Amino acid sequence: MKKPTIKIGDVLFGVFIVLLIIPQTRIPIMVMVNRLKVELFSPSLASEKEQIQLEPFIYEVENLQGESVNTKVGDGNITFISYWATWCPPCIAELPSIDALYGHYGDKIDFLMISDEHPEKINLFLEKRNFSVPAVVSKLNPPKDLYEKTIPTNYIIDHTGKIVVKEKGASNWNSKKVRNLMDALIAEREASAK
Repeated sequence: MKKPTIKIGDVLFGVFIVLLIIPQTRIPIMVMVNRLKVELFSPSLASEKEQIQLEPFIYEVENLQGESVNTKVGDGNITFISYWATWCPPCIAELPSIDALYGHYGDKIDFLMISDEHPEKINLFLEKRNFSVPAVVSKLNPPKDLYEKTIPTNYIIDHTGKIVVKEKGASNWNSKKVRNLMDALIAEREASAK
């Protein structure tokens, strides 16, 4: 009778499954897998039919120090909105690209990184990873057209209040495609102000 052989691929697969079961290793592995997705995919512009026109509104949030911050959305401002959490592997995977985008456009575009977690937890998370993008805590439920149960969900809203990008899941927000879109939106806003 033939003796059963153990294949290295089977052993590695078994180790991988065990690592996914252990909570301490599950999140880092899931973040790594999502980082691969971030490297491969950048968000796409919504088709004309998918673009929703929002009425201008003020998004009431609190910064991590507990101070009220009211951000105008669709009233001449371009806004990047991200619904995220510190425990969410796809959120963690895409955050470096959002932080890099903020570093380039933070003075031209409003960034709302909205979480429902405790501000101290968010602050520790951002400081540990040296992220500069400002996070906020929502004081109200999001508007109906911005409500999603999936995180991360990210939006780019132009100066007129039109949702031009809606993306669920991890993406590369600092890609050339996104930067070109941001530059075009800024140029449109400046042209309409003249």
